[in-house]
Amino acid sequence: MSKSGVTVTPECISKFNELKLGKSIKYIIYKLSDDYTEIVVEDASTDPEWENFQNKILNAKASYKGKEGKGPRYAVYDFQYELEGGEGTRNKIVFISWSPDEGTLVYPRMTYASSKEALKNALNGLGAEVQANNEDEIEYSTILKDISKGKR
Repeated sequence: MSKSGVTVTPECISKFNELKLGKSIKYIIYKLSDDYTEIVVEDASTDPEWENFQNKILNAKASYKGKEGKGPRYAVYDFQYELEGGEGTRNKIVFISWSPDEGTLVYPRMTYASSKEALKNALNGLGAEVQANNEDEIEYSTILKDISKGKR
């Protein structure tokens, strides 16, 4: 359980294990349930196109007390990249916490922030973490640069 009292559903862990062990899933997007009590799987996809994943994250919505804004999300992405100098291909399972600086309602943003560790702790085998608050921080090239040098 997180500091906010939010729990992680068993499906979150089982889908992550499918991604980690089976390699059939390319990414998982997690969200808070509508009543803000659980972290749930919003989408699990085999689609290898980064742009499709990025669009889903960037267009996410959250509502609270009848108001709607941009939606924070958590995601796990099986990131594959080539090492410099032709040394081969690497995979890293990257945990992404997306919480846009602008257009996000306060309650969803604060609940996501205080619940992140609960999800991260439940997912054993993460290779890197990215905190993204602006669209440029969730660009493929930005994340590749950081994770391929071990910065995140």
